[in-house]
Amino acid sequence: MMDQMMPKQKIRTSKIELIDITKAWLTLSFAFALVYSGISLMGGKPLTQVLTLPFLLTFAIALFTAGIGFLLHELAHKFTAQHFGCLAEFRAFNQMLFLAVFLAAVTGFIFAAPGAVMISGMITRKENGIISLAGPMMNYVLALLFLGLHFLFPTLAIVFLTGFFINAWLGTFNLIPFGNFDGFKIFHWSKAVWGAMLAVGIFLIFFLPQLL
Repeated sequence: MMDQMMPKQKIRTSKIELIDITKAWLTLSFAFALVYSGISLMGGKPLTQVLTLPFLLTFAIALFTAGIGFLLHELAHKFTAQHFGCLAEFRAFNQMLFLAVFLAAVTGFIFAAPGAVMISGMITRKENGIISLAGPMMNYVLALLFLGLHFLFPTLAIVFLTGFFINAWLGTFNLIPFGNFDGFKIFHWSKAVWGAMLAVGIFLIFFLPQLL
């Protein structure tokens, strides 16, 4: 009844949000490109390799795979929250963006927590769970789309398979049921939904590739 009475928000954004999304998209993609290229101070290729054409190509692939995965994950949270009548905007965490690039450049490892969708409004536990569910679900959908493109365009298989694995991993990683991860709010709402999502992620990462 409350859902029916609650006014639905139109999709809204702001200049600050657009800047933050762009900043996080570019920075996170750059960090992934470092890892894809094997560039790091600890036993990897020298950092000067970022000035080469192969790295720029890898950066473009990262923008299209990991970058789009991050972007649509956050927008899925935003649009679902707005559907439930909340104010919702993405904000980048500058320190975490710096940490992502720093760790990638030094160790070859990424800790991807570039920001979050800030939500304001009265919502139920179920609605909060659904808002949190939207992000990982988007990554799973993207993973399957990339897998389908891999079959349609075999000459670009490496690009689309990268998109598949990155999005399957992003969706599953965000199901960690602790802290500020999506999994905590999903688990708090419905353990059955959380378990089903985790099962899908495990299947996509560990079992589906064996069937291809």
